[in-house]
Amino acid sequence: MLAALSIRDIVLIDRLEIEFSAGMTALTGETGAGKSILLDSLSLALGGRGDGALVRHGANQGQVTAVFDVAADHAVRPLLAANAIDRDGELILRRVQTGDGRTRAFVNDQPVSVALLRDIGATLVEIHGQHDDRALVDPAVHRRLLDAFGRLDVETNAVAAAHQAWRSAESAVAALRRRIASARSEGDYLRASVEELRRLAPQQGEEVELADRRHRLMQVEKIAGDLSDAHDTIAGSASPVPTLASLARRLERKRDQAGGLLDGVVEAIDSAIDGLEEAETLLARAITESAFDPRELERTEERLFALRGAARKFDVPVEGLEGLRDKMEADLTALDSGEERLAALEVAAEAARKSYDALAAALSTRRSEAAAELEARVAEELPALKLERAAFIVSIESDPEERTESGIDTVSFVVRTNPGTRPGPMMKVASGGELSRFLLAIKVALADRGSAPTLVFDEIDTGVGGAVAEAIGRRLARLAERVQVLSVTHAPQVAARAGHHFLIAKQALAGEDRVATGVSVLGGGERREEIARMLAGSVVTEEARAAASRLIAGEGGAG
Repeated sequence: MLAALSIRDIVLIDRLEIEFSAGMTALTGETGAGKSILLDSLSLALGGRGDGALVRHGANQGQVTAVFDVAADHAVRPLLAANAIDRDGELILRRVQTGDGRTRAFVNDQPVSVALLRDIGATLVEIHGQHDDRALVDPAVHRRLLDAFGRLDVETNAVAAAHQAWRSAESAVAALRRRIASARSEGDYLRASVEELRRLAPQQGEEVELADRRHRLMQVEKIAGDLSDAHDTIAGSASPVPTLASLARRLERKRDQAGGLLDGVVEAIDSAIDGLEEAETLLARAITESAFDPRELERTEERLFALRGAARKFDVPVEGLEGLRDKMEADLTALDSGEERLAALEVAAEAARKSYDALAAALSTRRSEAAAELEARVAEELPALKLERAAFIVSIESDPEERTESGIDTVSFVVRTNPGTRPGPMMKVASGGELSRFLLAIKVALADRGSAPTLVFDEIDTGVGGAVAEAIGRRLARLAERVQVLSVTHAPQVAARAGHHFLIAKQALAGEDRVATGVSVLGGGERREEIARMLAGSVVTEEARAAASRLIAGEGGAG
């Protein structure tokens, strides 16, 4: 329930703190005292439309804070959890309105969007008035209200789960059909491609390994070529060794004749020959150890180029060739065995549809039963509200082919104000006074089923006489036994039925040439005096006070 409301700098309100109690609370005051400001402030805190004009003249911004005492199992709890908002203790909604039209919203001091604030507020408070088009008059919520009245939670949850299962099965069938159609249109291409990729047999990491090996072999090839050239130079046909050996032999024969001139030359030539022969041996060993095989480089390059060529052909990285092959094989498998699997999925989808249809049909039957009971409940309330010739009808249109997660029914509340006339939506058929009384009758019938924990009725007694006002007051009091009721009223018969009474009035501010809206808690004689004023007008007589006492005592008449 609404536990407290704090208002700062909104229109005529400077600072206002109001604490509320369970049961029924009447809010009264003369026209223009500020009752609508109070409701506008509450609406703002609940996520209603902001307006810079709400900010009090002379202030930069206004603020409204609404504090709620919420049951642990209330529907708002999952909504708070889904948005990571603290759920412990009281629930505090706060809205800041600036003069330039901007607003900021907070829930438990955590910044939130206005949309989320509005969703949270809708679970906590319903505001009903003569021109209210948001609550019971909205066909979008009629099915939910009927389900709540019939206590159909188990059935509606089962239908929602069956709908999801059926839709999932249908999606699986559609996906496989698309895959089979795609595979069938590309069957020949897929088979040729799979065969090509199977022969190629690409492996993960193979491109990097082949590229490294190719680079290494190319380096070895260069070294091997240099070694071979060096070996050919020293030991080949153009080798200088035979020439040097022949020269050394000639010089050796003339050595004695040279008188020692050739001694050093001969030794140097012999040393050069020995060095060349040693170099030849070392070069031969290096060539053997390098073991360069041109065929290995050729094989490596062929494999690497084949992989890269396939990657270009199929427009994927080399690393993606293996995955592409697997996908194409899966597509071929789907083509080859898809018809059999498709038949199985279609059977499962048909079974899911039949299960949904059975559950939806059973829910539709239960809704019809609940609709008849709701119509009877509302009908019981109408005569005392001077709507004895009117009828409230729960219209249910069922279409088995229109399968939704909420079933196959479209539910709407319609009324007929006079016999023989065509039923229609409440907003179009009922007058302002009739509409408010219809709303009250429906809310009394729904009671604690499908209702927010706090109901606000804004002058729903406007335009009705004493007997009807008395009936309205009695029904609001009955409703307040199950939910919190706040009633803004001009009817003394309604105010007398309240367990709590607030007087809203303009008050002159000391030392300032302006007034502000204030709220006073009335009890005892003050309450009797206010109800007497509502009965008599500006001049309160003893007769009015006596009548007020009788109303408070519950002697206002039947209903």
